[in-house]
Amino acid sequence: MHHIFRHDLHLFSRLKDVLDLPLPAVVDAVVLPNDLTETRPVERRVDTLLRLDSTKDGSLLLAIEAQGKKDPSKPASWAYYVSYLWTKYALPTALLVVCQDRATAEWAARPVASGPGYMPTLSIQPIVVGPHNMPVITDPAKAAEDLALAALSAITHAGDPDIGAILKALSGALAGVPENVADPIIEFTAQGLSKRPAQDLWRTLVAVDLSFYKSYLSEELREEGRTEGKAEGKAEGKAEGRAEASAAAILLVLEQRGLDVPDDVRDRVTGCGDPETLRGWLTRAVTASSAEEIFGDEA
Repeated sequence: MHHIFRHDLHLFSRLKDVLDLPLPAVVDAVVLPNDLTETRPVERRVDTLLRLDSTKDGSLLLAIEAQGKKDPSKPASWAYYVSYLWTKYALPTALLVVCQDRATAEWAARPVASGPGYMPTLSIQPIVVGPHNMPVITDPAKAAEDLALAALSAITHAGDPDIGAILKALSGALAGVPENVADPIIEFTAQGLSKRPAQDLWRTLVAVDLSFYKSYLSEELREEGRTEGKAEGKAEGKAEGRAEASAAAILLVLEQRGLDVPDDVRDRVTGCGDPETLRGWLTRAVTASSAEEIFGDEA
């Protein structure tokens, strides 16, 4: 059934009328080695692999990939993952790709085929999660209903203009939960926001709103604060240290949101020594349309 195609290398080209395929005119054809065995180990790792079991429909595999940018080589890798897992486990296999920007999400969602358009053969089309289809959760009560979903929402909306309100809602939702529940959410959110301006905002919120937790991130932040305080000679008391941290957080939030911070606003914030007042200003800084608006009625 197949050797005849080796005997006459142009036989397939002459099948275009029989198969009704728009095949191009083939100038040459070459027989390649048919041994597909790997001659040396090739390291291929999917980011996360889950087996989902259902009493009704049996089991399926879910391969999960985090994709930060467009990569023309990825669809071929994804096809390899899916076909390999399908072969190894003999289970239906699906692919989920998580993105942080709409352009990458739209690119990842496109169906890609191994063959030419008229003979797709093996096609790959992931399910994509990104800012285009994830909910924007800015209500702490809503975030508290599903902390992992709220964290994923924050991660996928890392570049969203509302990221300040999203992270504030998440930090507010975490304030009332046990430490062993909050710690992983704090860390995953920090890692998911890595290399984006929103990470600094999240670190600040953790340091101020969740200062009572002893997670790796919060301890790192407090150590940074202690080091800076010693270097600048400003760590002269617990209350003063909290006030300085809150003032720095307010200015950071305003700057990260692209708001202009006049000198009089900066002086008023850094000159305030009341932690409760500063906490109120920080809360307003997340959604304020101008730097002056953080003072509310006081302005």
